[in-house]
Amino acid sequence: MDFVLLLQALVMGVIEGLTEFLPVSSTGHLIVTADLMNFWTPDKRVVFEIAIQLGAILAVCFDYREKLARVTVGVLKREPDAVRFTVNVLVAFLPAAVIGFFAIGIIKDYLFTPLVVATALVLGGILILYAERREHVIRAESLDDLRWQDALKVGFAQCLAMIPGTSRSGATIIGGLFFGLSRKTAAEFSFFLAVPTMIGATAYSVYKHRTEFVLADFPVFAVGFVSAFLVAAWVVKALVRYVSNHDFTIFAWYRIVFGGLILLTAFTGMVDWSAH
Repeated sequence: MDFVLLLQALVMGVIEGLTEFLPVSSTGHLIVTADLMNFWTPDKRVVFEIAIQLGAILAVCFDYREKLARVTVGVLKREPDAVRFTVNVLVAFLPAAVIGFFAIGIIKDYLFTPLVVATALVLGGILILYAERREHVIRAESLDDLRWQDALKVGFAQCLAMIPGTSRSGATIIGGLFFGLSRKTAAEFSFFLAVPTMIGATAYSVYKHRTEFVLADFPVFAVGFVSAFLVAAWVVKALVRYVSNHDFTIFAWYRIVFGGLILLTAFTGMVDWSAH
């Protein structure tokens, strides 16, 4: 097995784990990083990203295993809080599921480029700054305060994340702030919403690219999967602690600087991003 390829897989897994649940766009970072490293072939890269995204989402399931277990038991017992929470997650999941089913092919064909990513990063950063500077009226202090109407609005906000560089977590968290969720509630609901969203996207991708799975590639998948799982498990806990006492301004400026650097290198000719 190629050591360089394994090292690249480790880097990609770490980046996925670091960025999947932060409002900075994991897809955007993966596109830029993979292009810079010339990581694998495009078809192999798609399959690899399935593996590391699964690692990241399982990290959420692990971190919130007690909550998920209580909700599962509560739904079976028809407990109101558990049923309401489950309905909220499913309602929020529906917009992306429907729109994504029909539009994801076109989006991947035309929008998965570094320059689109960079533009979305900058615009998203500006939007986060605006969201943090406006008056924030909190109506849902905890997940138990969330109404299905709030969940549906967050679900439509999540659809914006189909544009690479927007960030799924960024769209749902900042959307949640606009719709009256506290920062902690917006972050946690984003985590739980990621479970059906990413599992659904993973299942669809596995079926579509099933012929690309080769046993010889297992070590590369394993390195990416494990690194994404371990890093994401840490990030999820760290983000909840962070937003309990801080806002999202630091992520906004990171997006603007990172996206701005890509655009600057493109316009000055330092990097020919059109070739990526």
